[in-house]
Amino acid sequence: MTTATAPSPQFELQPYKSLDNIELQRRIDAVRQQLGPRLLILGHHYQQDEVIALADLSGDSYQLSQMAAASKDCRAIAFCGVHFMAETADILANRPEKLTERDGERVTVILPDMAAGCSMADMAGIRQIESAWDQLGEVIDTSDVTPVTYINSAASLKAFVGK
Repeated sequence: MTTATAPSPQFELQPYKSLDNIELQRRIDAVRQQLGPRLLILGHHYQQDEVIALADLSGDSYQLSQMAAASKDCRAIAFCGVHFMAETADILANRPEKLTERDGERVTVILPDMAAGCSMADMAGIRQIESAWDQLGEVIDTSDVTPVTYINSAASLKAFVGK
């Protein structure tokens, strides 16, 4: 998975926080000019109006991920949302059939604010889930039990229930 998982010193947000909106718009326009349709900026509808105004697509997280994955030109996604949204976009945009269509080229997914999270998605981590599954296996036969998770969960939980 190519989803950014830790802030890089090269991409810290702090220097941008002191810039005015005109300068930010100028820089975004320059990147758009350089990348053209290869860049998709996705804005989850919970974002502030100023962020939505810059988005190529806005809406629900799963819908945005589907639309980005359907794009033939997209090679980079900036997902203005929370971590599970960027992970979902990465999963859908880089499915095996999508990679085949792009001759193996992966779409890079960037989450601009790595601190952006979702309290519901963060309620249980993979270690807690694996521990709970093991404990359940001590009292019942889990071979016929199918675990499920909320779509707005981390990719690690989605992978766990997909096993």
